[in-house]
Amino acid sequence: MAYLENLFGVSGKTALVTGGSSGIGRMIATALVQAGAHVMIVSRKGDRCEAVAAELNALGATGSAEGFSGDVGSQDAITALVDAVKSRTDKLDVLFNNAGVSWGAPMADFPFDAWQKVMNINVAGLFTLTRELLPLLDASASDADPARVVNIGSVMGTVPVAEGAYSYAASKAAVHHLTKILADELAARRITVNAFAPGPFPSKMTAFATGSEEGAAKVSKNVPLGRIGCADDIAAATLFLCGRGGSYISGAILPIDGGMSAQNAIHLFGNL
Repeated sequence: MAYLENLFGVSGKTALVTGGSSGIGRMIATALVQAGAHVMIVSRKGDRCEAVAAELNALGATGSAEGFSGDVGSQDAITALVDAVKSRTDKLDVLFNNAGVSWGAPMADFPFDAWQKVMNINVAGLFTLTRELLPLLDASASDADPARVVNIGSVMGTVPVAEGAYSYAASKAAVHHLTKILADELAARRITVNAFAPGPFPSKMTAFATGSEEGAAKVSKNVPLGRIGCADDIAAATLFLCGRGGSYISGAILPIDGGMSAQNAIHLFGNL
């Protein structure tokens, strides 16, 4: 156990998870608390974040959590969130940029406003929050154990598919590209920047498709490994990138998608 703790444990680290009260964000926060970190869980619904933090603290794990309101939809909101974080800690070891929104509509009906809202939160909010928190990330960064930034992208940002979520898919492709840009620019500060590119997981955003056993089974048929993702899949990836074992990885877009991004629909000689 000491060997695994040394590689994948996060004891004593402080983390911030945006959008951490449900779905993949909650899975991330749970993994970090279970592995020993103190986790700040934020979303626009502060009461929900407080409730989730209380539930995680009741697990009896070695880590702890606190929840409060935080928004990344505007510069003023981000400034307020950064002030709230700085009032609670003088260093930040891990930042998970998980907060995000989507919008679905047929191409003929897809509104102009759907672009501004989605790109503001999923891309501009992610970038601005990371920039504003750099002093806290710098305070924890070292050669042996860099500070970590992990952005949440999507398989829809990896493969050319929108299924009505045009601005969402484009925003996640932007997240992947921005991840690599920041990985290059922040390496000298000993801050790693990576991204998850999840496939289908149970969440509020995918509840329309995965919220029932029947729906999840139908979605699973589109996944090469035959199932949707679960909490352990996110937890393992989280501890891999945030523990000491992930200290030499930066600029990676980690597919957590059951093989979806490796699918090849061309099959050049499939009809022979």
